[in-house]
Amino acid sequence: MTTSPYITQSAFDGSRMRVLLLVDLHEGAQQQFLDAYEQMRDRVASVPGHLGDQLCQSVENPSQWVITSEWATAPPYLAWVNSEEHLETVRPLQRCVRELRSMRYGIVRETGGDRPRTGTTGTTGTLQTAARVGDGVIRHALTFTVKPGAESKAAEILAGYAPPEARVDDTTRLRRTTLFMHGNRIVRTVEVEGDLTAALRHVSRQPEVRAVEEAINPYLEQDRDLTDPESARTFFIRAAMPPVHHVARGGPEPDDLRRHALYYPARQGCGMALARLLGRQDEAAAADPASPVHRSTVFQREDIVVRLIDVQGDPETDPVMALGIHGPRKAAVLARLLDGVALGVTGRLTGERDANRLLAHADMALITDRRAAQS
Repeated sequence: MTTSPYITQSAFDGSRMRVLLLVDLHEGAQQQFLDAYEQMRDRVASVPGHLGDQLCQSVENPSQWVITSEWATAPPYLAWVNSEEHLETVRPLQRCVRELRSMRYGIVRETGGDRPRTGTTGTTGTLQTAARVGDGVIRHALTFTVKPGAESKAAEILAGYAPPEARVDDTTRLRRTTLFMHGNRIVRTVEVEGDLTAALRHVSRQPEVRAVEEAINPYLEQDRDLTDPESARTFFIRAAMPPVHHVARGGPEPDDLRRHALYYPARQGCGMALARLLGRQDEAAAADPASPVHRSTVFQREDIVVRLIDVQGDPETDPVMALGIHGPRKAAVLARLLDGVALGVTGRLTGERDANRLLAHADMALITDRRAAQS
């Protein structure tokens, strides 16, 4: 088995996926949990790409459970887990739990060799063909909207907090938080070494962060009450944008990197295809010394796609490479997948002038880029 020197995470390699849901129940909630699971599993069984699941109870601690599920490939799982149907399906289960943690793995090897499995729609997954090379960093993003007219006030609030302490515990460290805005949409990206859940919990408990979150509440389009666990959980589930592709060039990091986020609203139902296109382009560019993009992460939720890039120099010097549309016909494919009306860019993408126009409309305004304070 070979290893890739570039890709550290991708949802588009066609491999089967194993999802582990670690559950810690409230005292006395066991029967309620079992009833909720029985209702949930029947709905999940009909989801395209779902291969099966198991419910397991801890031998040492009966309040701890694990739900394991297998999926033909990652894209159908991500489409399901980010849907409103999923949120409604798991709501009864979430009311039973003290803590819930999800972990996702591509299947690399298994006893008995390569045995393709088929999902409910005939989708066949394979084993992950190559072990990925990681950098020890977990990337996560949240997106939400503020009320029209409140953009400048929201940006002022979000830019005004002090970075939390970097050290979470002996194994987890918060590295970087970056916030961007496009119109009334805000995107927050987080980089963590160690346990993402522990880091997010650590951040949410910081007084300066809680003050900012409370201050911005009146300006959000989606109501939330952070003192109500179910309201907070629902908000953050809807806001989550999973990383579907990450690639970084090997070698030492240049000193002149600048961070940008590009917003690619997709036509209805085309979000995953658009994210796949950008991921493949970035993978090819990682091996090209002429590319100004040193590192790229593509986040996608339904038809919202955001691409976080660390670039040498000004992206306008090479807008085609910065946008991830280099190569024959790639610009035409992007134009077909992109919701140009929502972005304010219509027509074909036929040359550098069009690329510069798209870059100007897709580039998100930087609100703040903070590396957490050292402990």
